[in-house]
Order: sequence, then C-alpha cells, then structure tokens
Amino acid sequence: MKKVVRTKNAPNPVGPYNQAIISGNFVFTAGQIALLPESGQLVENDIRKQTERVIKNIEAVLVAAGSDLTRVIKTTVFLKNMNDFNSMNEVYGKFFTTDPPARSAVEVCRLPKDVLIEIECVAVVK
Repeated sequence: MKKVVRTKNAPNPVGPYNQAIISGNFVFTAGQIALLPESGQLVENDIRKQTERVIKNIEAVLVAAGSDLTRVIKTTVFLKNMNDFNSMNEVYGKFFTTDPPARSAVEVCRLPKDVLIEIECVAVVK
C-alpha cells in the first residue's frame, strides 16, 4: 500500500511523479532540485545556495509526510560537478548535525533544468 504526499511548500512535480510516497513506516522522496516553491523559478547558479534550497524543499515534503530531517536515514546526492562536493558538504552538514543519515554522492553528466545538485532521501514517518 502507498500514500501520495503533496505539499504547496515544495515545488510541484515537473513530470508524472509525486513529491513523495509513504509506504509502511517510510517516506521516499522524489529528487528535489533548487526550485522556489512559490514561483517554480530556479535559484541562482551557486552550489551553496542550490544545496540549501534543495534541502529546504526536502524538509517541506518530509513535514507534509509526517516526518522531518532528523528522521532521514538515507540520502542520495547527485552533483553536476564533483568539484562542488566540499561546498555542498558544508551546507549539507548544517542541516544534518546530529546522527547524519547514510549518504551516497555521485557525479552525473546532467540534471533536470541543468541544476548543479539534486537530492533524494528515505526517512521514517513519525
């Protein structure tokens, strides 16, 4: 069984997918990119600003699902350029300060809307 998660506090999906799905005690988010929820506009082309926006979007989806960032157990980070890893990691670390989740980070050749970063996660629902 699955339950669809949707919130206006995160960007609308740009294709045939949902912001997240709850199955059992877990929420699986779609990959989030650095779009502003209110306008759908992309934040500026800066890895730190895009990372912050992406995590705020993830947080909004998790809250709508009955979870939060402290309950994230796994993230996958997709970077356009692995040279941005340290800058991304600095911002990421400000959101996951205690018992951070397991994480994978990979460089990819291209992301939707040519963003610098996309992150997806799995979290436990309260």
